[in-house]
Amino acid sequence: MKLPDLEAAQARFGIVFRDPTVLLEALVHRSYNNEYPHAALPDNERLEFLGDAALGLVVARWLYDRFPLGREGQLTEIRAALVKRDTLARVASDLEIGDYLLLGKGEEASGGRTREQNLARAFEALVGAVLVDKGFSVAARFIKRSLKPELTLLGEEPVTIDVKSRLQQIVQARWQRPPSYKTVGAEGPDHAKVFTVEVHMGREVLGVGRGRSKQLAEKEAALHAVETLIGHPEAGSSSESRTD
Repeated sequence: MKLPDLEAAQARFGIVFRDPTVLLEALVHRSYNNEYPHAALPDNERLEFLGDAALGLVVARWLYDRFPLGREGQLTEIRAALVKRDTLARVASDLEIGDYLLLGKGEEASGGRTREQNLARAFEALVGAVLVDKGFSVAARFIKRSLKPELTLLGEEPVTIDVKSRLQQIVQARWQRPPSYKTVGAEGPDHAKVFTVEVHMGREVLGVGRGRSKQLAEKEAALHAVETLIGHPEAGSSSESRTD
């Protein structure tokens, strides 16, 4: 199989590599080596591993600087939206990475050049290749340039995220039923009450919030729950909270 035009790829990606073989490695899908083992080309999975780590760090610092008032849960939500597979696949598609991939015949015939998983992983591998060849600063600039349109689509402020809706999405996906909110306390005089609300899944408390209205307390509880569930994916997996 003909190798990709690396000069054209570099022009399209906006990066000139000191060692173009690193770029070539980022474009080799493992299916190619399965069918052409004699080619002795390493696939892109090691670079994908490196690029995934770099993406997480660069995006986290980028959001930390861009949104100085953003809460941990809000910033975590935006980061997750920016580095999820379908987002990275769109970025890869914009860069036309699929046109340069080295694929096995079977993968090629089954639409591998436009497959979301292949594109997202290839973008991560490309980030890894830039990091190896050009260093962290250039890789960070490449990441920001590539992801900036996606960040713009998410809005200018993280507070626009509806945390109660997001929590419901997470909980519905995990347990197939919505969370419930319970007011467990109200302190202070009538004109300045502070409410305490818990958000539950079954008998498990996912988060606790306080606020000068029940609605604000619910949002605070939802935010704490999202932070917990995203930061600890296995949270809430105890038998008492399962539906089966």
